[in-house]
Parts: sequence; C-alpha cells; structure tokens
Amino acid sequence: MANRNEQKLLASLLIFFLIGGLGFPCTSIIVTKGASADGSVIITYSCDGEFLPRLRLYPAADHKPGEMVEIMGFRGKRGEIPEIAHTYKVLDLMNEFQVAIGETTFDGREELVNPDGLLNYPQLMLLALQRAKTAREAIRVMADLVEQYGYASSGESFSIADKNEAWIMEMIGTGKGGHGAVWVALRIPDGMICAHANMSRIGEFPLNDPENCLYSKNVISLAVEKGYYQSKNGPFNFSQVYNPPTEQQVKYSARRVWSIFRRVAPSLHLSPDYSSSVKGAKPYPLWIKPDRKLSVAEVMALHRDHYEGTQFDMTKDLMAGPFGAPDRWRPINWKVDGREYSWERPISTQQVASVFVSQSRADVPDEIGGVYWYGLDNPYTNFFIPLYTSITAIPEAYTKGSMRAFSHDSAWWMFNFVANYANLRYRDMIVDIQKVQKEIEDQEFALQPEIEQTARGLLASKRDLIPVFLTNYCLSTASTNLQRWVDLAELLITKYNDGYVQDEKGRPREMGYPEEWLRQEIKKNPERFRLKEGSGSGKEL
Repeated sequence: MANRNEQKLLASLLIFFLIGGLGFPCTSIIVTKGASADGSVIITYSCDGEFLPRLRLYPAADHKPGEMVEIMGFRGKRGEIPEIAHTYKVLDLMNEFQVAIGETTFDGREELVNPDGLLNYPQLMLLALQRAKTAREAIRVMADLVEQYGYASSGESFSIADKNEAWIMEMIGTGKGGHGAVWVALRIPDGMICAHANMSRIGEFPLNDPENCLYSKNVISLAVEKGYYQSKNGPFNFSQVYNPPTEQQVKYSARRVWSIFRRVAPSLHLSPDYSSSVKGAKPYPLWIKPDRKLSVAEVMALHRDHYEGTQFDMTKDLMAGPFGAPDRWRPINWKVDGREYSWERPISTQQVASVFVSQSRADVPDEIGGVYWYGLDNPYTNFFIPLYTSITAIPEAYTKGSMRAFSHDSAWWMFNFVANYANLRYRDMIVDIQKVQKEIEDQEFALQPEIEQTARGLLASKRDLIPVFLTNYCLSTASTNLQRWVDLAELLITKYNDGYVQDEKGRPREMGYPEEWLRQEIKKNPERFRLKEGSGSGKEL
C-alpha cells in the first residue's frame, strides 16, 4: 500500500500523462441494472495513451481540522484545497461504496480552457470518489469543487455509477479568467446502455426534471454570452454548442459508439453513415436498449473490437499484412502525395495503457459487491483480474515498471511484450493468446460465486475477516495468472521462431504466407517471383 507521499507522486504522474498536452483518447461504456445479466451496474474505462500506469489504492482516512489537499499538475504543485473530515477508501477509480467513475476527453472549444482553474479532471474524479457514497453525490461534489476552485481541463465526458444508478456527465470550462465550469448530467434510464468515446454525447436535455437531469446554472447563458447559441435557432443542444462535430471526430469517435451499439443491438440495424459523415445521417442515440442483457464478460468483449465483420474490419485490409494484424502504427493521420488520410480508430488499440470494468451490485454487501475488473495494455491481448473494493493491498506487479526499462516484474511489460510479439505472426499467435486469455477469465468468473459465498459466510460473526479473505484471493489470483502470462510469452518465443512454427513435438514447420496474400503479390508483379516450369529442384539453400 502506498504511503501518502507515494500517493501524491503517483497522482502527479498520472496527471502528467493525462493532461500534459497529450490529449489521450479513451472509450467508456455504461450498462444500467436492467441491461445487465446479473443486475449489476457496470461502467468501463479504457485509458488510451502510451504510458505505463500504476494501480493505486487510497485507504479511508480521518483528517484533522485545517488539513489541506495538495493539487498537483504536470509541472508540480498547483495549489491546495481544504481536506474534509473523512475520506473514503478508493481502489484506483472505484470506492468502498461501489461508486465508480470513468471518462473520455472531447476537447470542445479551445477558448473555454481556463489555465487559471485549479482542478483537472483526474483530480476531480479522485476527490469525488473520496467524498461521495452515490453517483448523484459524486456529481454534486465535482460540480461544487469546480464552482469553488475552477476547472482547468478541456471538455470531458464522465461515466459515473453506483449500485443503483448510472449517469453521464459532461463538463467544459468557461475560458481564461472565467468562473467554474458548464456541465450537464443525465441519468441513464434503467434497461439502457450508453457509450462515449472522445466526443460530446449529450444533445438536448430537460430543464425541469431534477430526478434525471442536473446541470449548471450557466450552461445556456454562457453559450449565449459567447455567441454560440441563440434561442431562435431552436432547442439548446449541449454537444452541438460546446463540441461542434468535425469529420475527423465522428470517424474516430462516433464510429466506436456505433460499433458498440451494433454489437449489442443488431436488431436496430444502425447505419455507419453518421460515422462516415454521410450528408443527412443522424447522430447515434445517447442510449439504446440491448437485444439481450449483458454479462460482465460480454461487456469486456466490447473493448476487444477492431470492427471485425464490418466494412471497416482492420484485420482484412492491406495494412493488416499477411497475418491479419489489426494494429496501426501512429500517427493516425498521414499524407501521401500531398493528400491527407487516416487509419481507422478502433476501441481496442495498441496504445491502451489500462482498462477497467466495474461491477456494482445493490443486492450484495459493499465489501463483496464492488468488483473492479482491471487489465493492462491492449484489451485484445490481455486478461482482466478481479479486485474487490474491500481489499487492503494490491498486486505488486501492477504497481511497477518504467517505460525506459523492460522488466519481468512489471505486469504491464509482460502484457505489452505478448501484444507486440504477436504482430510477427498475428493470425496464428492470437489463437494461442486468446486460448490462455479465455481459460484465465473463465476460471475467474467460475470461481466468483464460490468466493463470494465464502465471504458472505463471514458477514454474521467475522465481518472484519472479509477484506483479509478477499485480499488473499485477489493477490493470489493476480500472481498465479500473471505467471501463466509469463509462461505464454516464453511459449510464443519458442513456438514462433525465425518464421517457423513448432509442432507439438518441437519440430519447426515451414508455414510461409497465406495463399490470399501471395495471390495479391503475384497480381502486383506476376513475373518477379515466377519460376520457369520444371526449374525448381525442390532443394532450398
């Protein structure tokens, strides 16, 4: 467990990477109770950026009057705010009362960034989790904090969930020298799912429904003041006013939302036209009802998407190479002969730093009900570990590592190695990778009822032992399964060596290239590789 100084350092490092001008993109999914198979409220957050994250645990704490919280930025300390009497325990981005928060950045109007604001979005998320028992309380905490101390980030979409409700909240600043922020929060109707991915998603919203919609007093007046909106132009639309969509944005962002929705509700036959900027195409709804209720495993699978089975399938185009690799090396925008082009931007991508799927359950005591399923690096080639929010320690390997030095002791580096090595012969290696991935996660899900039944048995007389029991389980599971990943890495190195593929007896087999790829090469240059009839000896040198 990190001490207070380490916590400050880790927080400042996180903020450095998240707000240091890099603008990392992310994807978030919200699943309400009525849309999940087990009645959980589920949110997800894929933090996409080329950095090495560290899992964090902030214990609950009592604070003395006058104690202050240091607000850190990537250039050091930005200021201080008063601490409250008691802060709740937070496991990364989920607290002891099963409140979880994720986000995606939509930037919005550049002139609304306030460099004089004190609080950035990562700080808001942590402070809210330390101070709120419900999603609604978290919204209020965030709103009150930016009102009092100012907001320094660009536009953000937040996923906020507790064990009963799920909300989407969008926030943007008021410009240099401005006060507070403008924001709106909508409760996702039960039975629905929502998704957002680096694009404002809230359009029109009700002004007289405080049970389901909360907003800042200045959300419309600031737009009028800045000349973004006039009432004669029709109903106020938050996304159109504060984040006017561009062709690039809808391709990178709306397409991810479309892919999530088309997978969970194929009956809707949602067209990709809007994500392709087809004239007249309508934006995707903020939420939809899935064709069937989703399990946690199915929600995880949504983060393992490269548009497979669509016209945008990244495993099928020329740049996938002979072995169908879906990764595209950055930059995402590029030029040839003076014309600009761009790759597709999938949900699952090589620069994912970490991803979580939170599980909040009203019918399970808080010590057992909140599960933080956590993965490092690309979700397509990683596995999730279960972390109960009552645990008192976190897996050490998930707190280690540096981008400057490979380490077997760092979980991130082991996931990253497997993901990168797979690109040598992706079509074959991914079978081995996903076999182990499935075995690990299937076992974790199979054990979950048994583990929780044992924990429930401690409720009556030995409740204080629940965190001990769950900590031991989580640490043991993480360690055992990470070792399986190390073993997998060693298997891949030996099985796929020098272009050969070893058989079950360790003998190298010549596998060459897929016939369809060879056919493409012949079509481009039919004579370059052709041998004259009968000239081949069958002997290779």
